[in-house]
Amino acid sequence: MDAADFSAVLSEVRRFVRDRVVPLEAEIDEKDEMPADIRETAKKMGLFGFALPEQYGGLGLSMLEEAQLMFELGYTTPSLRSMFGTNNGIAGHVLMVGGTEEQKAHWLPRIASGEVLASFALTEPEAGSDPSTLTTKAHLDGDDWVINGAKRYITNAPLADVFMVFARTDPDAPRTRGISTFLVPAGTPGLTVAPKDHKMGQFGAWTADVYFDDVRVPASALVGGEDGLNRGFGTAMGCIAHGRVHISALMVGMAERLVDESVAYASTRKQSGKTIGSFQLVQGLIADSQTDYYAGRATVLEAARAFDAGTDTKIGPSCTKYFASEMVWRVADRAVQIHGGAGYMRGVAVERFYRDARLFRIYEGTSQIQQVIIAKALLGAAARG
Repeated sequence: MDAADFSAVLSEVRRFVRDRVVPLEAEIDEKDEMPADIRETAKKMGLFGFALPEQYGGLGLSMLEEAQLMFELGYTTPSLRSMFGTNNGIAGHVLMVGGTEEQKAHWLPRIASGEVLASFALTEPEAGSDPSTLTTKAHLDGDDWVINGAKRYITNAPLADVFMVFARTDPDAPRTRGISTFLVPAGTPGLTVAPKDHKMGQFGAWTADVYFDDVRVPASALVGGEDGLNRGFGTAMGCIAHGRVHISALMVGMAERLVDESVAYASTRKQSGKTIGSFQLVQGLIADSQTDYYAGRATVLEAARAFDAGTDTKIGPSCTKYFASEMVWRVADRAVQIHGGAGYMRGVAVERFYRDARLFRIYEGTSQIQQVIIAKALLGAAARG
C-alpha cells in the first residue's frame, strides 16, 4: 500500500479504537458481546479483509503493515481484533495458501467484506499443542466426503458462516501427512455448535466446541481440490506462523495501553501526600514495563520484516510469539501492582487486561511449544538425542 494511504488507514483505525471502542470496553466485558454498530463500522473500514489480497476485495497489507495495524487494534479489548482476526488470519489464509482459484474467487471476497465470518477448526479435545494427533476423520462416500469428529475452543464458532475443518483423510499415513482441509458451511446437516464457552477473560470474543456427525460435503469442499488431499497439516502450519506474528503485534498494542494506564495512575494517585509516581520502586515497575514494551515492539517489527522477505517464517514467528506473550503478562502484572487494591477491582481497565493477557501464553501455540520449536530448529538432529 502507498505510504500515505497506509498512514491514513492507521490514523482512521486509531481514532476508531480510542474514540469508539475504548469507552465501550467495560460494557463489552460485562455483556460478553460486541455491539452491532462496532461490527458494522469495522466492515465498512475494511477490517475484515486487511490481510487479504486486493484482487479479492482486501487491503492487501504486508506482514509489516499488518503488524503496525495490530499495534493500534491491540490498544483496546482483544475481542475487537478477534471479531475479524480469523477472517484475515488463520481461516482466510487457509484459502490464500491452499485454495483453488475457484475457491478463492467464491469465498475470499465475501470473507474480506465481512459478509462471511470464517472459523478455523483445528484444535480438538486431545489435539491442541500437537495438532498432528487430531482424530476427526473424513472418508469418501461416492462423490462426497463424510466428516466425523469434534473440535474444541473454536473462535467465532457460534457466529461462523463457514468452517475450515481439518480432518484425517489417510489413517495409514504419518501423522502430519494424512490430514486434509474442508470448507464446511454452517447449517450443514450433522454440524452442531455447542453453547459458547464461559472464559476467564477476552469477553466479547466467543469460542465453542463444534461437532461433526456424518457431515456430508461435496468433493469441491476439499481445499485445494485433488492437489490439496493430505496436505492440510502443512497448510495449517503456514497459517499459524503468520498468525503468531499477527497476535504478537496485538500483545504489543496491549502492552502500550497498560503502560499508559500505569503512568496515568501513578501520576495522579496520592499516598502519604505524594503521588505514587514519586516513589522509586513504582518508577522501577514503570521503567521495566516500558522497556518490555519497547523490546516487544522491536521484536515484532523485525519478525514481520523477515516474514515478508521469506527469510524466516518459522523461528522468527515463534520467537516473537514467545517473547510477546510473556512480555505482556509481565506488563499486566506490574500494572495491577502499581494500581494496588484498585487493580484487583472489576471495572478497572488493568484488571480486565490482566485477565485478557493470560490467554496469550496459551493460544496460537503455548509458550512451551514455542520453546520446543525454536530449540529444535536451532539444534536440528541434536535435539532428538
